[in-house]
Amino acid sequence: MPVISDPHEINVDDLFVDLAPTFDVPLYLKCEGLNLAGSVKLKAALEMVRAAERGGLLTPGAILVESSSGNLGIALSMIAASRGYGFLCVTDSRCNPASRRLMESFGAQVHVVTRPDKERGLLGARIDYVSRLCAYDSRYVWLNQYTNANNWLAHYRGTGPAIAAQFPELDVLFVGAGTTGTLMGCARYFRERERPVTVVAVDSIGSVTFGGPALPRMIPGLGAGVRPQLLDSGLVDDVVMVPERDTIDTCHAMARRGFLFGGSTGTVVSGALRWLAGRPPGERLTAVAIAPDMGDRYLDSVYDPDWVHRNFGTPRTWDGPLSTALSPAPAPPPAGVARLTTSPG
Repeated sequence: MPVISDPHEINVDDLFVDLAPTFDVPLYLKCEGLNLAGSVKLKAALEMVRAAERGGLLTPGAILVESSSGNLGIALSMIAASRGYGFLCVTDSRCNPASRRLMESFGAQVHVVTRPDKERGLLGARIDYVSRLCAYDSRYVWLNQYTNANNWLAHYRGTGPAIAAQFPELDVLFVGAGTTGTLMGCARYFRERERPVTVVAVDSIGSVTFGGPALPRMIPGLGAGVRPQLLDSGLVDDVVMVPERDTIDTCHAMARRGFLFGGSTGTVVSGALRWLAGRPPGERLTAVAIAPDMGDRYLDSVYDPDWVHRNFGTPRTWDGPLSTALSPAPAPPPAGVARLTTSPG
């Protein structure tokens, strides 16, 4: 039996779920939430903290500060507690109450931004707050997940190789786009391999990452109100934009099979189903999607019937594969946005 001394060591990193019995589609889901932080963000958080320690940026008495919609904040809360640092998470009103309580349980402070920047939304307002705080008090250390190369390096070194080892004949990989750290790390890794792999980014409608208009979004995690600085769109082969209504329906469909995944995972799987539904009949592909999170932190939102009804209306029901019941394809993006798939094909 293994004996551990750090909480990040409790981590199952080699588990894949076959979604064919659930959706009648050949799709494997890499589970990244089976750790004490509950999400894929543990990898980036650990890589960024270790790099800051090696570089002398993090010293005793330092207070970590980061802008996060929840998952990275939880991961940093856990790591800061285990290493003796303070931590302040700057989030906004979309952060799940369960996530805020979990961060505070680790001893972190949580500041909730409620007034969006006129042009850059709540994310822009969060970033501005962190910048002002660091300029005012030198004790605060901002790892800045939006520009920190260690964000994507964590997945270049870990997530990509793990998928390749399990699926050497991989054809297509679906990755959600938030800060785009996971997306860029995996895309760079597979670009360097001899066998071509199609990398498909999955994003939420209302996100500006791939050139669409900024619209209100209710589910935290994927998407951005400010274009991520880490993004190199030339490394992405295709993009699928997902309505939040489809995110919820996909989460519910998986829950009915006993898999309680988070909102980000629901978005990624929904985008993968939409993309695969547009492929030629009979085509055989080895397809993998990355599941960033688990569903326990969405019990008050995605899995709450009253919350769903208030924000999206009566939950939909259907017979047959979910891929046939997705929302109609959204309007195309502005001219000049390349490789954007908003409907199958």
